[in-house]
Amino acid sequence: MQFITRSTVKYWTIAGLSIAMLAILSGCGVNNIPTYEENAKAKWSQVLNQYQRRAELIPNLINTVKGFAAQEKDVLTSVVEARAKATSVQIPKDILTNPVAFKLFEQNQAALSGALSKLLVTVERYPDIKSGANFLALQNQLEGTENRIATARRDYIEAIRLYNTELKTIPGRWWRSLIYSNNDPMQTFTVEQSKTEVPEVNFN
Repeated sequence: MQFITRSTVKYWTIAGLSIAMLAILSGCGVNNIPTYEENAKAKWSQVLNQYQRRAELIPNLINTVKGFAAQEKDVLTSVVEARAKATSVQIPKDILTNPVAFKLFEQNQAALSGALSKLLVTVERYPDIKSGANFLALQNQLEGTENRIATARRDYIEAIRLYNTELKTIPGRWWRSLIYSNNDPMQTFTVEQSKTEVPEVNFN
């Protein structure tokens, strides 16, 4: 009977300590790394969605401009080629922790932004295009998409900042070494936002 009593006490002592340890761990940020990681991935998905939305607007934009300014072949071709390059590259699953792949993605999107910028400046020379209903509608959609891209990038950059900071600081650094050893720092945008946006053009 004495043996049973001691075993029971030992069992409940261990159970109590385990519960206490779980409470302590949950309050010490043991879940921060996976939480920040999932948040960063969600923000990255928004970045991809907005870039994809922009890419989908370009064919109609090209067709609209081409109908009025077929002689601007070089400008139109540069946009088409930049779009093809930006959308044809297979995005690897590890892009967020792969500096080379992330840089390539960033460069391709920046090149597309530059080509679009040049196209919109060129359109300034064609009043018929600027006043066309189709072009005005596409312009508004493109401007809205650029704003959403800027917002998505900003949110992603902040999410990455939280995640990477957690990996480098205590107690996150401890949890990484103990539990999350496979978690690597994620890449963030290095090009200034002003260089990847289509500049605002006054069509009035």
